[in-house]
Amino acid sequence: MSSRILVQQRETGVGMVMMIIAMLLLPIGDSFAKALTTVMPSPEVTMWRLLAQGMFLVPVAVILRKRLHGRMFSPVVALSGLLITITLMSLIGAFAKMPIATAISIFFVEPLLLTLLAGPFLGEKVGPRRLAAVVVGLIGAMIVIRPGFAQFGFAAVLPLIAAASYALNMIVLRRASEIRSGLTVQCGASAYAAIGTLIVMMFWYGPSVVTEAPETLPIWAWGAMLGAGGFAAISFVLIAEAFRRVEASTLAPFQYLEILGATAVGYAVFGDFPDAMTWLGVAIILASGIYVFYRENKVATAQTKTRTAGR
Repeated sequence: MSSRILVQQRETGVGMVMMIIAMLLLPIGDSFAKALTTVMPSPEVTMWRLLAQGMFLVPVAVILRKRLHGRMFSPVVALSGLLITITLMSLIGAFAKMPIATAISIFFVEPLLLTLLAGPFLGEKVGPRRLAAVVVGLIGAMIVIRPGFAQFGFAAVLPLIAAASYALNMIVLRRASEIRSGLTVQCGASAYAAIGTLIVMMFWYGPSVVTEAPETLPIWAWGAMLGAGGFAAISFVLIAEAFRRVEASTLAPFQYLEILGATAVGYAVFGDFPDAMTWLGVAIILASGIYVFYRENKVATAQTKTRTAGR
């Protein structure tokens, strides 16, 4: 076996491990955010989480500056920052009202929504089998949402809004990453999101949203802010590095580990555990998502073979 193949296999293994770690760390950051919603409104939690995340990304950008390629600040990166803000606002709003695992389970219709949006925005052809899988996956989301709608109200829909915003962000990232590194986009979008959210919150609530925090917040809340931002920053850097090493189709199924991580953290910290109907909906979403990944990979392989045969 050539040294080139060995290096590629090692890089693939490292990338997969990075993705697994990231998916298990994200729910820990989410648990800090959920805890913060007990002492402040979810929009404020979003602001502090983004500010902490940006603070942690500054030294990362300095250390990994050789991997920063392309313009960090531009309209398309600003759009990514806006979509990140909407995603977090919606998710943290959901965390304030429902178990983390339930919110994350609904949120994971995102790959299915991305499949639907890839046609009109990226010009990708989506066949009937993948469309059918998307419909089935959305039915699974409805199974998760329906019993909770009476209990949680509009909050049950917030993860769907987050999923739609995140799917749109994935499309923006594909465009932005054509001339930029993933780390560049990640750092720039986080900066836009943090600064933009801070300005909006100060305009809406006044400077007191920042100045009164040291007097009103308990000490543990500051540690929770750092935890929420720190775990998010570490996770996003790991994801960017994983995608730098491994093809997206290989890493995509590992994203669903976040549901297991969210379930474990939600049970350990808050005593929440999904009921049977939620697990049924999760199973349908998982099966639909994995099938979509399988079909996309199969179609891409067939197209590659066709191009190769035509040479």
